[in-house]
Amino acid sequence: MMITEREINKDTQPLLDVDNLQIQFKTDSGILKAVNGVSFRIEPGKTLGLVGESGCGKSITSKAMIGLQPKNSQVSGEIKLDQKSVGQPGTMVDLVKLKPGGKEIRAIRGSRIAMIFQEPMTAFSPLYTIGNQVMESILLHRTKDKREAKEMTIDILRKVGIANPEKRFEQYPHEFSGGMMQRAMIAMALSCKPELLIADEPTTALDVTIQAQVLELMKQLQQEFGMAILFITHDLGIVAEMCDEVAVMYLGQIVEQTTVRNLFHHPKHPYTQGLLRSIPKIGSGVKRLESIEGTVPIPLNMPPMCGFYDRCSQRIPGVCNTRHVPSTQVAPDHLVSCFLYEAGQEEGGAAR
Repeated sequence: MMITEREINKDTQPLLDVDNLQIQFKTDSGILKAVNGVSFRIEPGKTLGLVGESGCGKSITSKAMIGLQPKNSQVSGEIKLDQKSVGQPGTMVDLVKLKPGGKEIRAIRGSRIAMIFQEPMTAFSPLYTIGNQVMESILLHRTKDKREAKEMTIDILRKVGIANPEKRFEQYPHEFSGGMMQRAMIAMALSCKPELLIADEPTTALDVTIQAQVLELMKQLQQEFGMAILFITHDLGIVAEMCDEVAVMYLGQIVEQTTVRNLFHHPKHPYTQGLLRSIPKIGSGVKRLESIEGTVPIPLNMPPMCGFYDRCSQRIPGVCNTRHVPSTQVAPDHLVSCFLYEAGQEEGGAAR
């Protein structure tokens, strides 16, 4: 089920190029493959949505980009970052080869690649003020002058829409509401003007009104800073609003990758089709939403077969459960890993 081709936007130099990323854990029961051959590219200034159910490997994929994967994990493959902004045009540094706690990755983490973590309530330390925690990254990457760093911190707090930032600078996390905490987390991530922002479900714990404000804020700041965004979510409505391209992830693998327009108008993989059918539509008259039966299996000692086989209504017995799924380019900007679109199967698959 591995998409490894470089057909989407292959003529442009990507900011980040992930190729055949694998993250494994040794357990008493065998090898658990949390990420199994993930490949995608992120272009400068663009937004890629990484979509899938909980447990599909989205978050651990993003953490591997900044060297925050669990210590007991084994990481292989390539995560290459363009070096043009540091005076080395045309060259790429492989982040997988950097020591997780080393000087090189620490210079990149928080500066060139920043991350909005999934739970801001637990991402901030309750022992320090919001201002000190946001300022820490500025002191590390931009200036050693504390007065200047404080001014920069207050400025970024103001930019993310926090009222009276001078006062809020001195307050602790428990004095912030959920929406304000999310804005403070965005401020921390953007404090060093990163080239790539990883947003790991940044609106999950917010009500719809605050969610809309945060999404609009992120789009505005993306235009201002010219940064790329990797947007991790399970909400396809957010994908439609925020993203240029989408990679659908299932069981540690990318099963479909294309533009947002293609995903919503021409979904190919049965898993993607199931996700889209589960979205409520205004005026559709449908009283009961469809659901994908079953749960994501544990990727432990998986045989060579389609990981979606047991949940798929279009499965082909004797084919989908006997070997690894090929990757097929069904359009110039559309890749899918499904036996229905393998050479000679597409017509039959389309009719199923």
